[in-house]
Amino acid sequence: MTLAERAMERLEVWPDLSAGLPSCGTGRALRSVHHEIVHFHSGRDVDLHLTVPAIERFRDDLRGSTAVHLMPGSRWVTVHLDCDGDVDLLMSLVSVALKAHLAEGPDAVPLPASCNFRRVTVVPRGHAGDR
Repeated sequence: MTLAERAMERLEVWPDLSAGLPSCGTGRALRSVHHEIVHFHSGRDVDLHLTVPAIERFRDDLRGSTAVHLMPGSRWVTVHLDCDGDVDLLMSLVSVALKAHLAEGPDAVPLPASCNFRRVTVVPRGHAGDR
């Protein structure tokens, strides 16, 4: 079982999330009542929909993580799952996303632009110095 499959399995039992097809058309998604929250694109790559205030609040921490990739202007962050710690980080970030979207309400934010699928190139951690 891939790390993404294990993460999806853990998240599918959360009462505030339901499984479905992602708006980008690739992989599987979990959504709250009003928003898509997570897109699982591969066995390791996950896009997570955060709010602008949540990204701003955690920007330094997100940038400091080797698992998280930010795209300028996007409310989606890409999480690359390389180990169990990355899955735990994803669980925490999904909780942040759910709370952030709940705080904003269903109509506070226009529908998000597409997720980061095909916009982020993830370099495996062991090769980061090879760029």
